[in-house]
Amino acid sequence: MPQSDNARGALFMSVAMTAFTVNDACMKAVTETLPLYQAIFLRGILCTAALIVIALRMGGLRISVEPGDRKWLILRTLGEVGGTLTFLTALSHMPLANISAIMQFLPLAVTLAAALFLHEPIGWRRLLAILFGLAGVLLIVRPGTEGFDRWALMGLASVGCVVLRDLATRRMSSAMPSVTVAVAAAVAVTVTAAVLLPAEGWGVMAPRVAFLLGLAAACLIAGYLMIVVAMRVGDIGHVAPFRYVALVVAIGLGWAVFGQLPDGLTLLGVVIVVLTGIYSFHRERRLGRPGAMSDRPLPRLR
Repeated sequence: MPQSDNARGALFMSVAMTAFTVNDACMKAVTETLPLYQAIFLRGILCTAALIVIALRMGGLRISVEPGDRKWLILRTLGEVGGTLTFLTALSHMPLANISAIMQFLPLAVTLAAALFLHEPIGWRRLLAILFGLAGVLLIVRPGTEGFDRWALMGLASVGCVVLRDLATRRMSSAMPSVTVAVAAAVAVTVTAAVLLPAEGWGVMAPRVAFLLGLAAACLIAGYLMIVVAMRVGDIGHVAPFRYVALVVAIGLGWAVFGQLPDGLTLLGVVIVVLTGIYSFHRERRLGRPGAMSDRPLPRLR
């Protein structure tokens, strides 16, 4: 792969991660004044409409699903819905950098789950990296301390849901169009939020909130498109580590917008998670396996 392609892939991945994190910051700001499920529902309508337009232009939208893919599509969609609801619930109560750091453990968690449930090979080096990464996560959430609460548990639950989503994605056949899976997930998240709306009621939406919701939806779709381009342009082993740009952006936005900065132990945990994640990507690259980063990138809807 030419170095120029890898450089462009890294740039696209960095832009995608920045867009996803801006979406997170917008949703956190929105849920300060708007009920959570209303925010998810309204953003979901915008995202679903945009994805359908993209799907129609790409010609990849398929209503019928092969029998072998139906179970995996259902499991993936359930994981997406659970991951979205738990992540945004945790995000509305936790510092942006903290919840973003917890989610960076995801590639390592997927690697471990794939070894346990899909019997994919895993060496002692990557297993050790996973254990160190888990130690970093524990420094961030700190169980048994005053800072550990149900919102930290919600963040960990989101990791579990997304692991289910990604494992189901890996079991789908190559005939399943990514855009069909994306539309199914967007519709499911939006419908679920609509069902849960009565639990919180409907709030009055100020123009600023409407703008932030529109920006969140735009960033989510832009992040989806950029990550697809990044995976197609660059070598996955070179591009994947740039996903950690999200953490830098999250720390900056958390300080600039919400006046929140991680403490020393949290930053130490962040460094451990990032270093172990990069090492795991490096090992996957040397072994010639795509690892936790799917070769068919799909949008995250959280």
